[in-house]
Amino acid sequence: MGIWSCLGTNIDEVKDSLYNGKSGIGLDQDRLDYGYRSGLTGILKHPQLKGVLDRRTRMGLSEEAEYAFMASRDAFQMAGINDSYLLSNEVGVVFGNDSSARAVVETSKIMDEKHDSAMIGSGLIFQGMNSTVNMNMNTIFHLRGVNFSVSSACASGSHSIGLSYLLIKQGLQDIILCGGAQEVNKFAMSSFDALNAFSIRMDEPTRASRPFDRDRDGLVPSGGAAALILEDYDHAVKRGAKILAEVCGYGFSSNGGGISEPSDEGSYIAMSRAIKDADIKLSDIDYVNAHATSTHQGDMYEAMALGKLFNEQHALISSTKSMTGHECWMAGASEIVYSIIMMHNNFVAPNINYENPDEYSEPLNIASSTVETEVNVVLSNSFGFGGTNSALIIKK
Repeated sequence: MGIWSCLGTNIDEVKDSLYNGKSGIGLDQDRLDYGYRSGLTGILKHPQLKGVLDRRTRMGLSEEAEYAFMASRDAFQMAGINDSYLLSNEVGVVFGNDSSARAVVETSKIMDEKHDSAMIGSGLIFQGMNSTVNMNMNTIFHLRGVNFSVSSACASGSHSIGLSYLLIKQGLQDIILCGGAQEVNKFAMSSFDALNAFSIRMDEPTRASRPFDRDRDGLVPSGGAAALILEDYDHAVKRGAKILAEVCGYGFSSNGGGISEPSDEGSYIAMSRAIKDADIKLSDIDYVNAHATSTHQGDMYEAMALGKLFNEQHALISSTKSMTGHECWMAGASEIVYSIIMMHNNFVAPNINYENPDEYSEPLNIASSTVETEVNVVLSNSFGFGGTNSALIIKK
């Protein structure tokens, strides 16, 4: 696995942030100058790719594809897969990405100012497509297997892992690069800001994202990229790969209601299907990485679904979005990386800023501080606009 996040740009940095409850959220004055209500965002380091990739390749990389390249490169390295292997074996790519705003805005600006499409240049077309990540990863890493994007709002990264899991189970692929990516710039999220979806607790940036807390006032946008190399078990053993975790359950559903309305029933169905697919008992689940984004409705409905599902069971629950903000199209993949880090280091990361429970979150076993404990089985939730729901079960 590989990660490029506001919590760090490698596994060790991210582990330290998760364990210590260190927030990656800050204030971006550029957003306020642009006209946002809220300048809060995850603060990311920008990759320096000059000297790493040739100029022509760099021209076609969107911001989120740059993050995805860094995460994917680290994931392949950890998996022991080099250029020689990629050139002589079929490896697929399925990545979650639901928009590419900056390139579209820049293209429009050029046309408005120059009135000449010849001024646009070739790079922006490959940056502006929703498939920008998988098409670039395919080209850079010489991937010759399955190749498509999952465009499913904030469940995109999770569905990319679930679909890759199904393709491998069907025997259609042995290895797939999967994950999620999200650009972090002022162009990407202005429409969310217009919905009053963002926290405006700008005097306390690191305390602004408050999943499940009674006093939450909105989410904080963020992004980056997370990449995982998903592989058939026998194939991995045969080539001597170091296995980090097993994807053993995938569940999905759709709410069938309003375009921006969450649903406790839809969430419950997705989680139940994942548990059934994994053939485990509720008591087997040690930790739930909740979707909870720090919005009133979303957190409430997920808390209701978790309360109904677990009832008297008491799996530890936290939302790492309290530290990262909402990583959007990336979140379903990054939260699997975060969960695997917890598995291998025997702790549950805290749901920071959880100070005052509401009536729905109070019955849940929410970890408000780091808990040192063995983590063998994780349920990870991802839900998105349009009523899309995804749940994954992973085992150590």
